[in-house]
Amino acid sequence: MVIVREPVIYVIGRQTTDESAVQQFLTDHGTAWETDTELGGELLSEMGGRLCYMSFGKKQGRRSNHEYISNILEQRHGSVLEHAVWNLLIVGVSRALTHELIRHRAGFGFSQLSQRYVDETDTDFVEPDIIAEDEQLHALWAEAIAAAQKTYVALADRLVAKLEQTYPELGRTAKRKAARQAARSILPNATETKIFVTANARALRHFIELRGSEHAEPEIRKLAVAMLRIMQGEAPNIFSDFTLEPLPDGSLATRTPYSKV
Repeated sequence: MVIVREPVIYVIGRQTTDESAVQQFLTDHGTAWETDTELGGELLSEMGGRLCYMSFGKKQGRRSNHEYISNILEQRHGSVLEHAVWNLLIVGVSRALTHELIRHRAGFGFSQLSQRYVDETDTDFVEPDIIAEDEQLHALWAEAIAAAQKTYVALADRLVAKLEQTYPELGRTAKRKAARQAARSILPNATETKIFVTANARALRHFIELRGSEHAEPEIRKLAVAMLRIMQGEAPNIFSDFTLEPLPDGSLATRTPYSKV
């Protein structure tokens, strides 16, 4: 049994832009525009915003991408940030966390590891920090987790045998799926899972603000903090307003002066 305490985020996909198409649009409409960012999400957010007012000319287009997006944040015009999209693969998180994560529907897409099809015999488990830091609590938790995992294996094996007798006409894959979907009922919320997430910048900002709050559940707050650090590297002009603030327990919370943008 492997115990996991930190989430891992892989940036699987990010946007690129077709420079020739951008220039063709500008030429067709008798205007010109240059931006100082090479990051697809930042460029597309700025272009979407400038299109609203056709502010591509030199007189109105001299501001840097950072200045332009900072003004967007100040004006609360968050809709243009929906043009920036990332694909993220998140591992090392619990089923309890993903139950909360998938409530973020607007601007998000999810594909999660299936417990019906995937064998959880050797699955990992995510231990809450408040339990991990106490030796006696950790021992109690680990004992319960080990028992649940052992029971899962026994249930799955016996269910396959039962299905062999009861429904011999079922295929091998169908029997395994039926056994695992029933046996998984014994697995705890701490069971580690993997989830593929596609989200736009506005949705990610909302997630980081809401779930990075000191009032959020600790595990998902840890994910929000990790997400912020990654996104500040991916698109600093879109996420630079966020800061990390230490909490009394030594963990971190996210802050932004531009709420709900």
